[in-house]
Amino acid sequence: MIDYVKGEIASLTPTLCVLETSGVGFGINITLTTYQQLQNQATARLYIYESIKEDAFQLYGFMTPEERETFLLLISVSGVGAGTARMILSTYSAEELVRIISSGDVNSIKRVKGIGLKTAQRIIVDLKDKMSTIGSSDVSISVAGARSEKADEATSALVALGFQQAISAKVVDAIITKDSTLSTGAIIKQALKQL
Repeated sequence: MIDYVKGEIASLTPTLCVLETSGVGFGINITLTTYQQLQNQATARLYIYESIKEDAFQLYGFMTPEERETFLLLISVSGVGAGTARMILSTYSAEELVRIISSGDVNSIKRVKGIGLKTAQRIIVDLKDKMSTIGSSDVSISVAGARSEKADEATSALVALGFQQAISAKVVDAIITKDSTLSTGAIIKQALKQL
């Protein structure tokens, strides 16, 4: 079993990171949250989940063991595969997901592409008690606390263009964290390149 892969980032896209270690490049599926944390880094350590099927062998990578544990809990729910779990963790951080499931917020889970009412309800019923253990741990995924007016305006504009609220907010927050002097228009332009 592979616990983690540490190495140089050879290639990085919003869905895939290639980590090179000892001359071997590992293609690792990642979430949007992990992608944002890996930008501008030369090396990384990703905690791995191996998906082994008859016709495919895929690696999924996460910045923290807690995020990986959340992923494992999600795929334990009937009807939630690795792709859907990755989409959920691209929309919400592990901490946000713990709060959503603990409060029974079906509507927030339904906002994730590909999740219907029955699946959202099943996720809450199956994971409500199990998620509390993750909520107490230190998940190092940064979610901006106080959002500036520029961030709100940029996020609203992206939502108006058809992008999901949670994903738009994460991208905008990451852009503002890198350069808080950008105008609202510049933030939107950069966000469109990343979405």
